[in-house]
Amino acid sequence: GGVVNGNGRVYPPKVLVREVQNYKKLVKERRALGELDHPEDSVINLKNASHMVTDIWMEDNSVMGKVQVLNTPSGQVLQSLVESGVKLGISSRGMGSVSENAGQTIVQEDFQLICFDFVSEPSTPGAYMMFMLREGKEPNIFTKADKINRLLNDLVKE
Repeated sequence: GGVVNGNGRVYPPKVLVREVQNYKKLVKERRALGELDHPEDSVINLKNASHMVTDIWMEDNSVMGKVQVLNTPSGQVLQSLVESGVKLGISSRGMGSVSENAGQTIVQEDFQLICFDFVSEPSTPGAYMMFMLREGKEPNIFTKADKINRLLNDLVKE
């Protein structure tokens, strides 16, 4: 948090910390779904769900987390893109107001995190996935997330 992203926005760390805490409830209830691309909707369309966030936390002003790819049509597209080595980004979707201050667009206290979507072009540099194999047979994907509004994922193939 506190860094200007590619959209010119600054997410104050305290807003991110609060929203991560709120989002943990959705994660615990297994309702933290996301979609491909970046729809303008303020709701997640279940027919388009591609993944589910299974864990989320803050680490040094960065949002971190784990994501499971779903066996849905959109999840199968996501899985295929990953297996083909496509470089994907991840982006938060939320609602709220912004204010201009010293040439920066500051996200305000009313910001509400809706979800995290996989995108072709994240607004924050470095918010891409990298495919890695770790001990055992299951492929896992690790994403180095941004320091503002991105999620570090571990896509677990199930």
